[in-house]
Amino acid sequence: MMNVEDQRYELPQEIRMTRNVVRDYISSEIVPREQEMEHDSIFMDDDMFNSLTPVTKEMGLWCMGVPEEHGGAGLSIFAQAVLEEEMVQHAAGLYRPAYGTMGSGPPEILWEGSDYQKETYGIPTVNGERHGWFAITEPSGGSDPARAIQTRAVRDGDDWIINGSKIFISGAPWGDWGIVFARTDPDSRRGITAFIVENDWDGFDLEPIPVIRAYYPAQLFFDNLRVPSRNVLGEVDNGWDLLANKLLARARIPYSAANLGVAVAAHKMAVEYSKTRETFGAPIATRQAVQWMMVDSEVEIRACRWLIWEAAWQYDAGEDFRQAASIAKVFSADILGKVVDRAIQIHGGYGVTKALPLERWYREARVRRIGEGPTEIQKMVIAREILNPGGPPG
Repeated sequence: MMNVEDQRYELPQEIRMTRNVVRDYISSEIVPREQEMEHDSIFMDDDMFNSLTPVTKEMGLWCMGVPEEHGGAGLSIFAQAVLEEEMVQHAAGLYRPAYGTMGSGPPEILWEGSDYQKETYGIPTVNGERHGWFAITEPSGGSDPARAIQTRAVRDGDDWIINGSKIFISGAPWGDWGIVFARTDPDSRRGITAFIVENDWDGFDLEPIPVIRAYYPAQLFFDNLRVPSRNVLGEVDNGWDLLANKLLARARIPYSAANLGVAVAAHKMAVEYSKTRETFGAPIATRQAVQWMMVDSEVEIRACRWLIWEAAWQYDAGEDFRQAASIAKVFSADILGKVVDRAIQIHGGYGVTKALPLERWYREARVRRIGEGPTEIQKMVIAREILNPGGPPG
């Protein structure tokens, strides 16, 4: 017969210890350095960066999601979700966790490619020598890539010629190579192929797009861009699985964990400030209106954590995790905005100053309900699974 302790879940000791290491690293190495940086900084200066990367490599946390055989830590998605919650708890955390000092691996699907592709693009990216991005969304739309992708690639001898445009592509302004999804079979909704392209190739151009976050995206232009066949990632006309299941759906798990982590950081700030700020002779922590705001944030944060963990567990177990990932993404993006908003309200005027990261998080949180699949599209995915469990994706 099971006793109560047998039924209680707690994080494995190794993950708990690693989580504490990451937490200490962010609080002792990243947060203090941010005090010397501009409010909306997305990069450290080279001296700072180069002094910290040996530290994270020594900790064994370099490129957490990259397989060990390719130079990364090879952690499970669950372990990554737990650590992501900690590593984003600083001003730039939503879009530049630890400012890249814990490594920035290539898009995960790169490891599905050939030895040439791994050696030319993957390994140098893990080593910090190159920087990758991926491009899906187009001016015609992004939420339904099977229909919206109009960028075309046609075969020309041993090469492919790409024409078209992508928009809102994160990382492209600072990258030197990327994975572009283009239509190769105009008669098939899913006749899509992934191509690896380089920023400095003839026929490729980009234009930065100013947005409400400092880590701005870009619009990409392909004008008879010639791509050698060796840069086709995966099978021709069969890029849908790479796109929908191995890239987008998977990415929603760490994305959600980042939402959670910043919500946690904002909540902590609100709680601490409420104990020291006084009105009418007493700390505002004694006011019921403030207490209820903090309670709502606490409840939402705890619920969010379990939703993210459920998605991560399903992924690691090889189960169909797509619905759980969509649920985690919808809920985490929503509660991030709510928790940051409450934290600002509790701080009053200080909450909207640039002396604190709250106003930056407030702006960036608004993007999270759009990125990695808008909330409304994720609800369609969730509803489809409710009505037709185990059915094919749309």
